[in-house]
Amino acid sequence: MPVITCIEDLRKIYHRRVPRMFYDYAESGSYTEQTFRENTSDFKNLRLRQKVAVDMSGRSTASDMIGESVAMPVALAPVGLTGMQHADGEILAARAAEAFGVPFTLSTMSICSIEDVAAHTRKPFWFQLYVMKDWDFVENIINRAKAANCSAMVLTLDLQILGQRHKDLKNGLSAPPKLTIPTMLNLATKWGWGMEMLGTKRRFFGNIVGHAKGVGDASSLSSWTNEQFDPQLDWGKIQRIRDMWGGKIILKGILDVEDAKRAADFGADAIIVSNHGGRQLDGALSSIRMLPSIVRAVGDQVEIHMDGGIRSGQDVLKALALGAKGTFIGRSYIYGLGAMGQKGVATALEVIRKELDISMALCGEKDVKALRRENLLIPADFEGNWAGA
Repeated sequence: MPVITCIEDLRKIYHRRVPRMFYDYAESGSYTEQTFRENTSDFKNLRLRQKVAVDMSGRSTASDMIGESVAMPVALAPVGLTGMQHADGEILAARAAEAFGVPFTLSTMSICSIEDVAAHTRKPFWFQLYVMKDWDFVENIINRAKAANCSAMVLTLDLQILGQRHKDLKNGLSAPPKLTIPTMLNLATKWGWGMEMLGTKRRFFGNIVGHAKGVGDASSLSSWTNEQFDPQLDWGKIQRIRDMWGGKIILKGILDVEDAKRAADFGADAIIVSNHGGRQLDGALSSIRMLPSIVRAVGDQVEIHMDGGIRSGQDVLKALALGAKGTFIGRSYIYGLGAMGQKGVATALEVIRKELDISMALCGEKDVKALRRENLLIPADFEGNWAGA
């Protein structure tokens, strides 16, 4: 068993173990992948301010997100096709999050269904909704999330139209994978993954197959999915969804100050500063660069979370110091899941927690809730000086 010291160690194992189309699905962005790359690289421009001769006993990474106690302010982000990264992936990730004490968010485009995850966990999880044209399906899946006792809805706003990711098109991404010659040759080298997938019945989009009109198999699923994302999603429909849901709601995909102000006026329980992991609008600014201006604009009106590019506890520290109340990790836990299943997700969380704890202490802070802008050294041009901004 290799010694895991950082998230990159998990990524390397994940790369060796998981079929290329699913590795590429997670580890890619749209078009040139500029935003995908800068989500991580922009964190490097922020430096930590070291402080000494401070009592560092009794440290705590515990906090809360939308009123829920968390072991650290990190939630598992919604990731589609998680059950293709490892057999029963959503169930395993949810169990790891529950044991660790952080929220798990189930994607609409999950392989394991809402009911499956609820049946295999004890604590409520969060549910992420993509808005589809089929409003009967939208109403039904909201009611299913209620029945499963999901404690919050994460409503994704930046996928009205699907961004183009070149690797997915070239790989012929599908769930389960179509058995083309290149795919079969690649799968032949991933026998561990294959044996686990043969041992589960969960290989299709469990929230959709059997629940959406006319979707009973893989072929009908593909055509339905390609046509269903709703390009007419607007604030009126967001209100309609909120009325249907009736519970806590988090708006994901906020990357503009004016949108943040609208979300705050709307009364969201939280917003997530996010560019969909660089998978939608390539050329947009990274989440961490947009975070400070959004915090200044609405940080006293709505709880702000941040998603995109987090690969370490130091990244979490930087986001919190810039004003985020919580953070989300996607790829970081997917690396762990693909590498080692539930144990890998737990390992990813512990790697991040330990790095957050040690770095926080060396910055002179022993309570994660006390992190602030003064813990950082920030370049004068970090946010950029953009004409028209």
